[in-house]
Amino acid sequence: MLSRVADSIYWMSRYVERAENVARFIDVNLNLMLDAPSGADQQWEPLVNTTGDHELFAKRYGKPTQHNVIHFLTFDRENPNSMISCLRSARENARSVREIISSEMWLQLNKFYLMVNDAASSERHTESPHDFYTQVKLSSHLFTGVTEATMTHGEPWHFCRLGRKLERADKTSRILDVKYFILLRSVAEVGTAFDDIQWAAVLRSASAFEMYRKRHGRISPKGIVHFLLLDSEFPRAIRFCLNCAQDSLHRISGTPIGSFKNNAERLMGQLSSDLAYVNVDEILNQGLHEYLDDLQNRVNAIGGSVFDTFFARQSAVAPTLARRGLSQ
Repeated sequence: MLSRVADSIYWMSRYVERAENVARFIDVNLNLMLDAPSGADQQWEPLVNTTGDHELFAKRYGKPTQHNVIHFLTFDRENPNSMISCLRSARENARSVREIISSEMWLQLNKFYLMVNDAASSERHTESPHDFYTQVKLSSHLFTGVTEATMTHGEPWHFCRLGRKLERADKTSRILDVKYFILLRSVAEVGTAFDDIQWAAVLRSASAFEMYRKRHGRISPKGIVHFLLLDSEFPRAIRFCLNCAQDSLHRISGTPIGSFKNNAERLMGQLSSDLAYVNVDEILNQGLHEYLDDLQNRVNAIGGSVFDTFFARQSAVAPTLARRGLSQ
């Protein structure tokens, strides 16, 4: 398989997943603002800081109002990690491999891009932002479903899955980080009703509320950290995502899991093993933000090794863009 083709498929899926997670970032903050006590300050700047694009935002907008932050993360074509930029890049990557992907995938990706592009020009999303971001998430789910149903599960599909799962693991960690480190305004709020509302909003932003309640029942920070970080069966949990990514990585190379013959497999094996044996108390004692920060660096290192191992011989625009901001 040509590295150019593998690279395009890998980044196509990462960009679609990234666009979906931008919607989740904004949606969680909108939910938190709705649930906040009357008179509470709106917090939009932390959202930009969490995505890693604060310098570009400050240069282009200055003040972090709700309108500025939402426009920057959703429709700003000069921001390479905005939703519309991600979908534009995903479509360009898909265009270059149309002979590999199915026509249904190409059609759905075009519909997805045009839907967001129309919203950017009409500003209709401001009337009901929650509905708009819900539609974005559903469009991404539909693209993933179409991919699963219409693409042969061979090597190209595994590159697609590898990119999507690495991106999802990184973004789930950032959704968790938004609540624990950034939006927690004071220690006095820990354990209060408002604290529970915030945690519930985080679960909903990861589409995890119902599954969490079935597994753990009562909302508790420790249970939520375990569910979103260490659960081996929930599809948006970080451990589950990395297990899937590891499986695809080894299917591509043919190396049995438990051994390695490139740096990406070595780093992936180490991280997956750590997640399999760590417990929540160890993570919280270390500091959740510190643990997530280290985990994001390790996921980024795996992404860099995937590039070095499979794509490095070619020059492509997508990896350059991808190394900026959210996940790199």
